[in-house]
Amino acid sequence: MKISKLFTMWATATIVCSLLLSVPAVAQQNTKLSDAEIASIAVVANQVDIDAAKLAQDKSKNTEVQNFAKTMISDHQSVIDKATALVQKLGVTPKDNTLSQQLSSNGTKNRQLLQAKSGKDFDKAYINNEVAYHEAVISTVEGRLIPEAQNNELRDLLQSVLPVLKTHLEHAKMVQKDAGK
Repeated sequence: MKISKLFTMWATATIVCSLLLSVPAVAQQNTKLSDAEIASIAVVANQVDIDAAKLAQDKSKNTEVQNFAKTMISDHQSVIDKATALVQKLGVTPKDNTLSQQLSSNGTKNRQLLQAKSGKDFDKAYINNEVAYHEAVISTVEGRLIPEAQNNELRDLLQSVLPVLKTHLEHAKMVQKDAGK
């Protein structure tokens, strides 16, 4: 195997692992999140996935990857719209925090790695990231965001999003199996 291909595989694995590991690690800090911080995390997490999906729509030629990316854009934009409407209703301004900053930074790094790929290498890297990302986000929503949400409507919104995230994870795993061929 060529050294450049090994390096690319290593770099992709590093970003996927950092996405997977950093979200729960940051989420385990002792500082309790406010509802404004939770709202920021929700918006950023969804936007990160939308941005990656838009890149997939531009770069992938694989119909399954294209369809998956289309679903990510639509579903995650819907969550952003619901979260935005809720914070406006509640008069809450999303507050940037360590977790939302880490999500944004990791999303940028991932897009940079994906941008350098093409063809099947891109498809594999994109869908592998989607599996890891959804696993990390589900863990954070269940383990930290829902338990720390003080407002019942915010907590209900987060709980309503979980089944969608889990469906995305299963869909990503199915595409991942096909992309590995």
